[in-house]
Amino acid sequence: MDTSKLFRLDGRVALVTGGSRNIGKWIAAGFIAQGAKVYISSRKADACFATAQELGPNCIALPQDVSTVAGCKALAAQFAEKEQALDILVNNAGAAWGEPFETFPEKGWDKVMDLNVKSPFFLTQALFGPLKAAARADRPAKVINITSIDGQRLNPWETYSYQTSKAALIYMTKVMAARLVKDRINVTSIAPGAFASDMNRAARDHGDAVAKGIPAKRIGQEEDMAGAAIYLASRAGDYVVGDTITVDGGLVHAAAGTSIDA
Repeated sequence: MDTSKLFRLDGRVALVTGGSRNIGKWIAAGFIAQGAKVYISSRKADACFATAQELGPNCIALPQDVSTVAGCKALAAQFAEKEQALDILVNNAGAAWGEPFETFPEKGWDKVMDLNVKSPFFLTQALFGPLKAAARADRPAKVINITSIDGQRLNPWETYSYQTSKAALIYMTKVMAARLVKDRINVTSIAPGAFASDMNRAARDHGDAVAKGIPAKRIGQEEDMAGAAIYLASRAGDYVVGDTITVDGGLVHAAAGTSIDA
């Protein structure tokens, strides 16, 4: 047994949606550090190109809005112009919507459910060919969905569609995994807890206060998210199929009666 290269990603090609900032950017940087070539996509082209330049020559920008099926197909077509095979797909692009129950609008459901649930399915479908081209018996291709602990337990905020969408994506991970493992494609998910991000402004702006409610007594750091993704993407995670790794400092599984937005 040789574990010296267990977490290396040399020679592998990855695509990370929502890759221009926060969790997507941290995952992309982690993959690159382990030897992968990483394509990042985001709706804002300027941010996408700026991040690719920051992360270096092994990071390539593919700006695209994947909130529609047409956008998912367009991104897949862009990728196909660059590569024939895709080793790792990270479905990270997401949206949230918070509004009181009495006024919560239909668009707050449609926007969130489309991007958080439909898009991971249809982008994976659109990239099925390149994923199968990369998959081997001794090295499966990987699809990693970024979910949330808000799909595992309630938070106190009125983010009805967001919490529902993440619970749906966790279960959809299992459904997709059961089918795609037949093609040597492993589907898994990562459920982040409190990380400082534009979506989690509580952790971003009040990290010390949020940390008090977490068993580990800190919010998540970039390396925590990158490490979990590297594990699932690499040989180390080849025998993990359909599962969700919770990366939250113990909030879901080691806390009683606490609730922190994620």
